[in-house]
Amino acid sequence: MTIGGIGIGSAIAIFFVIWWTVLFVVLPFGVRSQQEEGVTVPGSDPGAPAQSLMRRKLLWTTALAVVGFALFVGIMNSGLTLDMLPGPKPTHVGG
Repeated sequence: MTIGGIGIGSAIAIFFVIWWTVLFVVLPFGVRSQQEEGVTVPGSDPGAPAQSLMRRKLLWTTALAVVGFALFVGIMNSGLTLDMLPGPKPTHVGG
């Protein structure tokens, strides 16, 4: 079984890497510290988030990861290669 010409195991692994990377991009969005909110929980750091909003962030992460994975599969199936990019090409010595 394949997903866009990629084996199911590889597709799951690639999606997981994209998802995890997007999570670290999404995590800081909308974070307000307890100090900024004016409500500090005793014993906690004033810079700790007042609300984590994790459910919303996980949904956004999943949606963006699906788009990123679809772009990845589209590029993989388009026939584009790194050799098509401008710039110096590696030279192979020997034969």
